[in-house]
Amino acid sequence: MRALAWTLRIILFLALFLLALKNTDSVSLRLYFDQVWQAPLILVLLVFFAAGTAMGVLATLATVFRQRREISRLQRELGNRPAEANPLPAVVDADITPRPRG
Repeated sequence: MRALAWTLRIILFLALFLLALKNTDSVSLRLYFDQVWQAPLILVLLVFFAAGTAMGVLATLATVFRQRREISRLQRELGNRPAEANPLPAVVDADITPRPRG
């Protein structure tokens, strides 16, 4: 499984590297107030990909922090519960027979 993962990583890296080599032409990005940014196409793609990734991570931060607070609250509640004498039930039925499906 580890070899498969590394093989896929190498293939993905080579595909992206070859894409970068093929897209070195200069492009013009026209901004507001008649500003023009000229850069290689692959650099423009990389900047917008990184910006999109950053915005996606920022969009999930509120949910992650809310879930962490909820988990810590639940762990505190679990730690404050009185210890039960026997938290796990004993073996209910020693006769373990498969039940028919249907």
